[in-house]
Amino acid sequence: MDRAAFEALARRVSNWGRWGADDERGTTNFITPDVVRRAAACVRRGAVFSLGLPLGADGPQIGQGGRVNPLHVMTATEGRLGADPDGPRYADDIIVMPLQCATQWDSLAHVHYGGKLYNGFPSATVTPAGAAKNAIDRQAAGVVSRGVLLDVARARGVARLAPGTVIGPAELEAAERAEGVRVESGDVLLVRTGHLAVFTADGDRVGYMRRMPGLGVACVEWLHAREVAAVASDTNAVEVIPFEDPALPLPVHALCIRDMGLTLGEMFVLDALAADCAADGVWEFLFTAPPLPVTGAVGSPINPLAVK
Repeated sequence: MDRAAFEALARRVSNWGRWGADDERGTTNFITPDVVRRAAACVRRGAVFSLGLPLGADGPQIGQGGRVNPLHVMTATEGRLGADPDGPRYADDIIVMPLQCATQWDSLAHVHYGGKLYNGFPSATVTPAGAAKNAIDRQAAGVVSRGVLLDVARARGVARLAPGTVIGPAELEAAERAEGVRVESGDVLLVRTGHLAVFTADGDRVGYMRRMPGLGVACVEWLHAREVAAVASDTNAVEVIPFEDPALPLPVHALCIRDMGLTLGEMFVLDALAADCAADGVWEFLFTAPPLPVTGAVGSPINPLAVK
């Protein structure tokens, strides 16, 4: 895709001004009260699945781009509340970590180009002090909606897709047909590739972080047409790496975050949920994943939950 084609695609999927000139939430605006009520109706069994990686020193980070795994330190283990040696004691601790070191949301200030963020805000509003526009705290109301899991790996009959595999709209729709579900306006789309096993089963951090299957550029218009509220995957980029065009790095990030206002969720743990969905034939659920409302942050760790 040359630059002219990229810019034409950006214009087609742009949501700038759709929810007003001051909007900083983007496609989570599709999550209306009716969408939330529909999502709540998906709870039938009360089964809860955590989709988040543990926040620990043995996480997936390899130091790339300054991202490291969390550092957890105890600041107290036998803290006293009074003089009585047999009285109550307390423990306390701190954690130091990049906000995007494990399962996380990207904010709409995370990626920009052409000097502009989502909705036309100047990229200069992101400073060493943080993001004055489109920061993750603008999503403080949370991401609560109907979740739909499209298990592309299972639909292809494999445990995991090979790194570099491009997922296109046809693969997403094939998974829909196989599962008997359709992604609708306001849904959160979860895409399973099986790639997380490169880290969790193989123990290959470098292989997991640097090469992966993922969404191709052609999916961007599909996501726009379906009015998806957010999209997440079990890889650390959602989009395919190596990129389809080496001259256009991170095209899905750029088009989704900067132009569409669609946040991306990365490094989701989807295997147990996928196995359960395959067993009962139900691929929709109540999905909730509130970010930490860190003022000015461009991302946030999360512990997403799927409730069936």
